[in-house]
Parts: sequence; structure tokens; C-alpha cells
Amino acid sequence: MKLNRRALHQRALALAALGLLAGTPALAQEGKPKVALVMKSLANEFFQTMEDGAKAHNKANAAKYTLVANGIKDETDTAGQIKMVEQMMAQNINALVIAPADSKALVPVVKAAIDKGILVVNIDNQLDAGALKEKNITVPFVGPDNRAGAKLVGDFLAKKLKSGDKVGIIEGVSTTFNAQQRTLGFQDAMKAGGMNVVGVQSGQWEIDKGNTVAAGMLREHPDLAALLAGNDSMALGAVAAVKAAGKTGKVQVVGYDNINAIKPMLADGRVLATADQFAAKQAVFGIETALKALAEKKKQADMPAEIKTDVVLVTKGSK
Repeated sequence: MKLNRRALHQRALALAALGLLAGTPALAQEGKPKVALVMKSLANEFFQTMEDGAKAHNKANAAKYTLVANGIKDETDTAGQIKMVEQMMAQNINALVIAPADSKALVPVVKAAIDKGILVVNIDNQLDAGALKEKNITVPFVGPDNRAGAKLVGDFLAKKLKSGDKVGIIEGVSTTFNAQQRTLGFQDAMKAGGMNVVGVQSGQWEIDKGNTVAAGMLREHPDLAALLAGNDSMALGAVAAVKAAGKTGKVQVVGYDNINAIKPMLADGRVLATADQFAAKQAVFGIETALKALAEKKKQADMPAEIKTDVVLVTKGSK
């Protein structure tokens, strides 16, 4: 069947509306871009706060973009997060803002999104530089310096300890860049203070696993002076382990994230310090970076490599 010029033009418009021309997703309804936010575990208060912040921003800017947000069931569900990104891609999104569960494993699906014409922005946990280079892609990281943030917490703890004191580090998921960086920051502070790091074990960012690791360290080292947890969820588990061992007030605990659940513990001393990296703003920073790039019609390779955001020390005296 032959198509006349008008029919061909209408068909081309229809294809463009479906985002099938030029490999670029079409804009959502009324010309608004569609932005997908893919987070780690929504069982973690940090990511619940992140999602709330993103939704509040979208509500205030509803005329500017459409938001689709989701997170995985637990911190180690890497396969689930990859599938989630694939599902988002099928929804004809224009931009993807992602907090990857694994710094390397998410790179191939991120590459697939970029190849489809989707702009990708990385938040919270930085994608592995070597894996990105291998795929010949660049992805801007919008987030804090995790090593510097952890060192702030560690330096504050070191002032409460003495040289030679034994400390243990409860690390997040060990394949994630932010977990590695926080551990390095803790180690920097402990080395500077002359403390003895007797162990680094993964609590996989979760309360129960953090509790198990903390309990094991306390049994193995009865003279342990402090536990440094890579996030506040694991710090909650550590506090419970310290209490069960009858060592509340004797073993210091520090965390990272400043979630609401940790605040009463900062107030009564069960947790000495944490770091605030502003969960509600992190996704917003990523979304605004993506929207700016879309408005300026930038390609992935034209976007900035890194945009630093704030991280601050939080203690009992903090406001």
C-alpha cells in the first residue's frame, strides 16, 4: 500500500511521539520531560527521606517535569534494581537519576539507557570509574565527599578516645564506592588519632546485619572502645549489640546519614556522632542537574563529571 505525503508526515509525527526517531525518548505529556528516580532500599529511612524530598520538589514543579520514583526491597537486591531500570527505560523516560546498589554491576544497564538517548545522573553511591571507562561512557556524580564526611565523624570520635584504643568498623555493602570511601575516612581519622582498627566487616547497610557484626566484634574484643558504622541503620544495630553486651556508655558508637531514628540516641549519648548528607536534597540535586541538561539539549558526554554537595558533622550539640 502506497502512502501519500500527508500520510507519511502523520506517521512520522506518530513515531516521534513514541520516541522512536533519532533514538531519543519523546517528551512526556504536554511537552514535559519524564524523570525516573531509582533508589536503593526504601526500607532504609535515608531513601524514604530522599523519595519524600523528590516528590515534594516534583509537586512544587509539576508544570516542569513528571517524576517516576521507585526503590528496591533491600540493599543487596542488585538484580532487582537492574530490572527496575529496564522497566523505567520501557516507560519512555527522558532522564534517569540513580543511586546504584552496586558501583560496577549497574554500569551495563546505565550504558543501555544512555544508548537509548536517556540522560543519566548518578547520586549517593558513585559508579565505578573503571567500569564506566570500559563502557566508554561518562556519568555525572552529584553527591558529597563520603571520605571527608566519614573523617569528620571519625575525628570527633578520636577526641573521646586515647591512642591505642581498639575500634571496629562496620562497613556498608563492600562493592559500593560510598561504603569504601566511608571506611577510608574512618581509617584516616583513626590512624591520625593513633587508634587500633581491629576489624572491618560488612553489615550490608542493614540494622540486623550491623547488629550481628557488632556483637561479633564485641565478643572477639572485650576491650573494644568504639564502633564506627558506615550508615545509621547499622549504627542502630550496633547500639543494640552494645546494650546486649552490657556496655552502654563504655563503647562509643558513631554512624553516618543523620536519619530521624538516630536523633534520640544522639541526645542521650548512645550514639556519639553522625554525618548529615541531606537525603531530601540529594535526589533533588540530581533531578535539577538532569532537567538543566535536558533544557540545554546537552548530550551525556557534555555533562559535568562531578557536582559536590554538602556533608556536615552532627553531634548532641548540633541544631
